[in-house]
Amino acid sequence: MSRLNQLSNTLAQLASQAELVDHKRGEHYQPLFDEHLFQCKSHLLLPCVHEIQATLTTLINEEQSGKLTTSSAQYLTERLLTQISAIQRELATLNIRHSEAKRNQEFRKPIHRLYQELAQHQNWEYRLMEMVSDKEQMLHSAPLNQQPAAYQDLMITKQRLQRCRDAKVKLEKQIAFRERQK
Repeated sequence: MSRLNQLSNTLAQLASQAELVDHKRGEHYQPLFDEHLFQCKSHLLLPCVHEIQATLTTLINEEQSGKLTTSSAQYLTERLLTQISAIQRELATLNIRHSEAKRNQEFRKPIHRLYQELAQHQNWEYRLMEMVSDKEQMLHSAPLNQQPAAYQDLMITKQRLQRCRDAKVKLEKQIAFRERQK
């Protein structure tokens, strides 16, 4: 029975940690765990801890009533330990989850906003291509002593153009991904 008391204490600690995390983080954008692990399909941690507590209560009640079979005890114990370790892993990886949420915010932009950003990048790309052309002409017509500076200006502008194109490709991929999700 002391192991069950230890589990009860562990679950009480997990419940208080889960409550703090849920209050701070709010609901996750999708269920936190697989439906085979937690039937509650919760977007918060605390309901999952409550489900673990219910599993423990079932285990205790069946043991006290003498209805606990070996296979039932094994199943409930494995489920209990798997669920506890899943919650503990979730709590241990909060920083990773936080950075994941920031990345997902980028993908949650409305698609019309992504199209607006793409149009802006296309405009910038066009203007930067013109600037590269102008810088190339300036390099060819520059006196010999000004050519290193003109070349440097050309390279800086080409780098800006490449960054713009990279950002444009990223936006195009996001849009394509979102269009496939519809």
